[in-house]
Amino acid sequence: MNVVNKIKPLETGDLNPVGGPRKNDSLVQGPSFQDTLTNLSKTGATSASSPGSLAGLKFSNHAVERMRSRGVTFSPEQMEKLESAVKKAADKGGRDSLILMNDKAVIVSVKNNTVITVVDKASLKENVFTNIDSTIVI
Repeated sequence: MNVVNKIKPLETGDLNPVGGPRKNDSLVQGPSFQDTLTNLSKTGATSASSPGSLAGLKFSNHAVERMRSRGVTFSPEQMEKLESAVKKAADKGGRDSLILMNDKAVIVSVKNNTVITVVDKASLKENVFTNIDSTIVI
């Protein structure tokens, strides 16, 4: 016995050209892009590129806390220089780098593309940096 099921033709309302799920014929809304960025910054693994970018250098929880406690900030131009320095370290085979910028020292895990800690000028004196295989001065 050969049974053939009828295929029901699609109705125009069954198609979703946008690709997202529908709920009562309106798109279901998720969190905004800004909410996503805010949630990322709360975890400490934030992107340090310009706001709105999810690519680039990340900051560990420790680095974010040090920046807050020491009042350290980076301008967009400084972030570009920092990211460029990390790329140079990676190109040369660096794994853990000390990057010296004006009045700051930044320790970066090149492999993970993550800032591990940030030291301001006042804290630089008599500081010992260990487990560093490369140094970049910018």
